[in-house]
Amino acid sequence: MEAAYLYEPLDVAVHDRCAFSCGSEPLDQYLRQQARRDMHNHVAAVYVQRTTDSPAILGYYTISTLAIEAVDLPSELITHVPRYPALPAALIGRLAVDLRHRGIGLGGLLLFDASRRSLRSGIASMAVVVDAKDGVASGFYERCGFRRFQNHPDRLFLRFKDIEAVV
Repeated sequence: MEAAYLYEPLDVAVHDRCAFSCGSEPLDQYLRQQARRDMHNHVAAVYVQRTTDSPAILGYYTISTLAIEAVDLPSELITHVPRYPALPAALIGRLAVDLRHRGIGLGGLLLFDASRRSLRSGIASMAVVVDAKDGVASGFYERCGFRRFQNHPDRLFLRFKDIEAVV
């Protein structure tokens, strides 16, 4: 029987952060040196992906809150949101998969779990937002249904209305 995936808050006493390597030094360093502090200071929630039979981190993501400017949304959406200058959103600030586990769909599973967790949190948000670090990341998010902000080409969003249809 194949092990199932678990998504749980980072626990430095259980999860081996030093063995994780996604190929991006800033993302690796964040997990090793900053993630615990961000959780302690309530700056970001950090979730890791692992299998039921191992504490090894396969991937991770962070979630926090964000205010997005309504004027940054595509014009066809502006008519469908309240007339507030800033709107609440969930930010997936970091998302990474260990190099040894790339190419099997774990990034999409991490993104799905983060979106579902944000949706079910009970905190009012109109969208999930991501900041793509490069063109490869932008392409990944766009294949997952995310759309670019008008004035910030590396920032993408997916409305919770669209997420609800899938979840």
